[in-house]
Amino acid sequence: MSDVSDQTMIFGCGYLGRRIARLAIRDGNTVWATTRQSQKQREFASEGIQPIVADWTDRRTLKALPVVKHVVICVSYDRRSSHNRYESQVGGLRNLLHAISPETKICYISTTGVYHQQGGSWVDEASPTRPIREGGRAHLMAESLLNQMRPKSPWTILRLSGIYGPGRIPRAADVIAGRPIASPQHGFLNLIHVDDAAEVVCSTLRKHTQRLYVVSDDQPVVRSQFYEEIASQTGSKGPQFVTPDAGSPVMVRSESNKRVWNRRMKRDLVSKLQFPTYRQGLNDILSPSRQR
Repeated sequence: MSDVSDQTMIFGCGYLGRRIARLAIRDGNTVWATTRQSQKQREFASEGIQPIVADWTDRRTLKALPVVKHVVICVSYDRRSSHNRYESQVGGLRNLLHAISPETKICYISTTGVYHQQGGSWVDEASPTRPIREGGRAHLMAESLLNQMRPKSPWTILRLSGIYGPGRIPRAADVIAGRPIASPQHGFLNLIHVDDAAEVVCSTLRKHTQRLYVVSDDQPVVRSQFYEEIASQTGSKGPQFVTPDAGSPVMVRSESNKRVWNRRMKRDLVSKLQFPTYRQGLNDILSPSRQR
């Protein structure tokens, strides 16, 4: 049995969280992960992850959490929830902070959606934040809450760009099928491969880090170029674009147009990414060996 210094608990063990768990186990950690589903409990146990039944919107389920050194928070908002986004993302975090020791080191997964900049300007940790979308606003409120409730405790906030990886490439199925893409052609996408994102998170568990990092790969890409690369690598026809409906989620997302500068992340956390640009990432995911 490892001591507390080798124990990590993950709140939100989904697409990213499962990879963080595997890497933490690789590094010699005992890993706990929360879930509300019995099927997930069995899956976690089969992967060497200790399952915990907990829902951070329900304080009663947080009373018997294990004492651990690290807590990673990567909870995605469930649109089927009876709680609104702020009750979940901010209220849930408040409940968890009351339930764990002030000495616990926290890694909170936020989003580059907190940035509002347009015109393709570069942003980093010092850039102003006036989120356009509700999700970005909720994460920024959660960041503020963490700072207010734990001003002297160890924690790190990671503002992640759009996560992609196996089984999760935006609009890839549409490109391959030749369906028109309801998206603006212009504006920058900022991306991070899920495996690189997991490595960055685990680096924060091993190191004494600064408090805030943006997490993105080395090359922001114009939307049309990203979809054209998918077409090129899959032998598909070039993508066709149609204007999305006014007020639709994709149109609202496109209103923010910035490039994320990852210099602090590469200086302190992961100096070399496995997939430094979208081209390498897409090649790994779309290669014939991956598809078999």
